[in-house]
Amino acid sequence: MGELIIEQIEDYALSKKEKPKSQFAKIGVVGAGSTGQRIILMIAAKGIEVVFLELEQAGIENAFKELTEELDNKIEHWGMTTGDKRSVLSRIKGTLDYSDFHECDLVIESILSKQREYSVDIRKSVFTKIEEHVGRHALIATNSTTTVITELANELVHKDRCLSLHFSTTTPGANIVEVVKGLFTSEETCENVRKFTTLIGKIPIPVDESPGLISVRLFVSLIGEACDTLMEGVASKENIDLTMRNGLGLPLGPFEMADKIGLDRVVRWMDNLYNEFGDMKYKPSPTIKKLVRAQHLGRKTCLGFYSYDSHGNKVNQTLATRNC
Repeated sequence: MGELIIEQIEDYALSKKEKPKSQFAKIGVVGAGSTGQRIILMIAAKGIEVVFLELEQAGIENAFKELTEELDNKIEHWGMTTGDKRSVLSRIKGTLDYSDFHECDLVIESILSKQREYSVDIRKSVFTKIEEHVGRHALIATNSTTTVITELANELVHKDRCLSLHFSTTTPGANIVEVVKGLFTSEETCENVRKFTTLIGKIPIPVDESPGLISVRLFVSLIGEACDTLMEGVASKENIDLTMRNGLGLPLGPFEMADKIGLDRVVRWMDNLYNEFGDMKYKPSPTIKKLVRAQHLGRKTCLGFYSYDSHGNKVNQTLATRNC
């Protein structure tokens, strides 16, 4: 008889076996402002780990505070349970160190910058730091709409893995993502990102590189024409918005949508597109620039084309000033 071999039952435990890793098991996000937070929650809610980077510990703490408030708001409106909230937050980690991206399959840059020249330089720096700490096959994306990905990727070693990935975070329920291929972007990169967008329940919209993509180019043209129509006295802003909502079925009129996005952000988009194309249709209207100079930026300041309370509900100007 051969020698009796005794095997331990623990050797067959699931914890001993190598667990297969999905292609998009962990996602990185640089910048946890309002847009970054929406991206973080969008991904974490689908069961994927997210690690986000901020410059200071205070930024991390503030992001978690606002993420928690957003989830609490969903609970209040029966959008999730407290158990769901704990589960989502358990998949989110904040960091100050780019090295925490080393296991990420995709890192999305979503920083806020007010001037194009500064924006390009800082975004290039972010891309370089990301590449230093991620694996060869990790993908690097920007959520910027008016900065072309080729310009951001041209100093990287592996340019083929870079692309723009614009999440529509302004309209509730929007389920599209613009997947933008730059000059260096490989088809394999685009295909992998399309798989990722499907994984999180979004529809990928293939776009060839162009400042403004589809969404921003069309929106700023609409808001520019709406401002011209208002300045010419053709109709009031209320009736222009009403016509676009009820006549064409838009969820918000152009002035309402501009207030929601932020008038400073809209002007920044328009300036970038005007500098790129030189077309007057992208030049910011004096109407909207006047409001920005007065720091009437829309819902976030409670004053814009309309007046709002602290919850973002439209009210008369006197009430908005008192409650904001």
